[in-house]
Amino acid sequence: MTSNAPAAAPSKEGAAPRTPGHSPGDPAREDRRRKRRSFRYRLDMKWSPYAFVAPFFIFFLAFGLFPLIYTGWASLHRVELTAPNDMEWVGLRNFTKLLEDEFFWNALRNTVTIGILSTVPQLMMALAIAHMLNYKLRGSMFFRVAALTPYATSVAAATLVFVLLFGRDYGMINWALGTVGIDGVDWQNGKWTSQLAVSTIVIWRWTGYNALIYLAAMQAIPSDLYESAALDGASRWQQFRHVTIPALRPTILFTVVVSTIGATQLFGEPLLFNGSAGATGGSENQFQTLGLYLYEQGWVNLHLGRASAIAWAMFLILLVVGAVNWLIARRLSKSS
Repeated sequence: MTSNAPAAAPSKEGAAPRTPGHSPGDPAREDRRRKRRSFRYRLDMKWSPYAFVAPFFIFFLAFGLFPLIYTGWASLHRVELTAPNDMEWVGLRNFTKLLEDEFFWNALRNTVTIGILSTVPQLMMALAIAHMLNYKLRGSMFFRVAALTPYATSVAAATLVFVLLFGRDYGMINWALGTVGIDGVDWQNGKWTSQLAVSTIVIWRWTGYNALIYLAAMQAIPSDLYESAALDGASRWQQFRHVTIPALRPTILFTVVVSTIGATQLFGEPLLFNGSAGATGGSENQFQTLGLYLYEQGWVNLHLGRASAIAWAMFLILLVVGAVNWLIARRLSKSS
């Protein structure tokens, strides 16, 4: 007996059952999927850059902008560190007292003097070192790392070593002076000698750092300029004067400004240079900087309002330095 029923169509092995509106080739579903992907892509392209830079702004608001605003508000009040919430409005009295404060002007003079004694030799030595490293030398990578090593050394370790070197009775500097018939120097208690010693620490720590900045700028100078100068008969010294220095003017200006800012904020080196003197900067305040004077007023004398005024005075000084930098850079760009 044969069946008259039609034979079942062979089914594809592993084929999923089809339901209306959910077929793999459904145009509506594919369009919705493309729209979702396009939306996520636009969202990623629009907001990802903000997410990447958000940590910086969060930390800046928490540890930069807020302390700046709070310090400015505290500088207009009489407030002690023992009771920071008890503020008495005094207006600009803290600033007017600074103008009459002999210790503030002494600290400002010391800051300027130490800044000049450390910045000028430091940048000149850095420029010379960078010029030598710019030529092909054996082991140039070793010398570059060695130049950066003092910058990686902690302020405390470097200062304590220099305290031993500049010791009055058993320091190596006085021993070297004695070998050539010069009497020992009391480096910590003299005005100019103490400032020179503190400047030496700063020079040792930052010369290599600035040398690498100059070296990077030198390597960006086109070699065609040196070849043309050599064809014209210019010596290496003449190439350095007439090719390297003009090309490095923006970089030199940058390092001068950064070094000036660092000198204005100088704190660790003078604090540790004479540990027994603390924040006074010597027995007669002979090397007390603005940073030390701020620390003395705020954390030794507990006058938080006056310390805030000193901090804002330093901030205004740095604004003046920045404005001078901008004017000089603008004039240099016009002249070139």
